[in-house]
Amino acid sequence: MIAQRINGALRPVPTGLVYAAGLLPLGLLVWQAATGGLGVDPVKGIEHRLGELALQFLVGGLVISPLRWWTGINLIRFRRAVGLLAFFYVCLHLAVWLALDLQFRWAEIGADIAKRPYITLGMLAFAAMIPLALTSNNGAIRRMGAAAWTRLHKLTYAVALLGALHFLLLVKAWPLEPILYMAGVVALLSMRLWRTLRRRA
Repeated sequence: MIAQRINGALRPVPTGLVYAAGLLPLGLLVWQAATGGLGVDPVKGIEHRLGELALQFLVGGLVISPLRWWTGINLIRFRRAVGLLAFFYVCLHLAVWLALDLQFRWAEIGADIAKRPYITLGMLAFAAMIPLALTSNNGAIRRMGAAAWTRLHKLTYAVALLGALHFLLLVKAWPLEPILYMAGVVALLSMRLWRTLRRRA
């Protein structure tokens, strides 16, 4: 009954509010950049914060299904918005790295992608997100068919894992934060695997 009331309260919420709320961290980041609140290296601060926001939205998207399974709270209608916000922040993260950090020095960019594992993984995650973003609409579902569309969007699991690995390998001292992100992604994917195996059994 409580879950039904919660669901009923959430159904009228327009998806546009999810997008608006998802852009608030960007507004805060712009404010911090304009007021000098990002430290001595603001470019790195912006780059890392955008990447972290992208990972947070990816994890948020993975949370939606288990939340429905075990609490009855149904946020499925917002999952597309959460995924597109993740892609938006990934694009900004990449743009800052290309334009502000490396200033379009293409030889250096290519060398970094080839030689630095965390950048290689990040670029793989970005490449996998492109077809997901392009097909995140009702027209794509109709054209592809629900079964094919669902199979394609299982790439989300690989993207989240690659994103967490990208963050984990980026840091050198192994602080707690990236470890927690990796543990969260692994736990959420394990829940899905356990539920799939249980249903088949």
